[in-house]
Amino acid sequence: MGNELTGKTFAAVFAAFLLSAAVAAAYQAWLPDVSVLRMDNPRTTKYVELYVRRVLSKGGHPAVSMVWVPLEGISPYLRYAVLIAEDDRFYSHRGVDWEALRQAAGYNLKRRRLSRGASTITQQVARNLFLSPSRTPMRKLRELLIARHIDRSLDKDRILEIYLNIVEWGVGIFGAEAASLAYFEKHAADLSPEEAVALVAALPSPYRLNPTQPDPVTLQKIDVYLQRMRRAGRLPPPAEPEQP
Repeated sequence: MGNELTGKTFAAVFAAFLLSAAVAAAYQAWLPDVSVLRMDNPRTTKYVELYVRRVLSKGGHPAVSMVWVPLEGISPYLRYAVLIAEDDRFYSHRGVDWEALRQAAGYNLKRRRLSRGASTITQQVARNLFLSPSRTPMRKLRELLIARHIDRSLDKDRILEIYLNIVEWGVGIFGAEAASLAYFEKHAADLSPEEAVALVAALPSPYRLNPTQPDPVTLQKIDVYLQRMRRAGRLPPPAEPEQP
């Protein structure tokens, strides 16, 4: 009897082990290989591909502008403004800001609609590179899992660099360098604080908002971001008035 129980226990444990191994293997297969992003810059994204297909389906000729620059080649004002506006706990969370996600869930439940997403910069990298703008629960789950995977695989500066080079900034405009050239006719490294913040304020609706022609609501956002950057010591001191 004892040997029979021992045999059954062993079989149950072995079956559980096999099941766990199968689940782990399926999980790994479900995740994209992001290790290549440590050294290689992505040449395209899922959002670029969706844009191209959308334009082609309408008989148009898609023009994509995406120029890669290293993180050091992007204005520090733009880098800091993005962190303030999009993910102010970027350097402390592990790819997903669970507290922000909890708050967003409560906000959406009260209004009975998905009006707030609380996506971190890492989640946006996951979505832009591998997923789509859809808001289905399964897509959101994959976004969370891939974001955690990216955070374990890449350092924070690399994630920020990828984000700033792939994020959509207008019709066919992807990344900070392309956006800076399109809107301000200068390189991303040369953006002024006001130009950098104007670009960031347009990020939530890149097809509708033009950084060079901000509407009243966007102007308020620009002012708030500049104030926060000034309080954090991220802006140069105001110029001294000229002596008569």
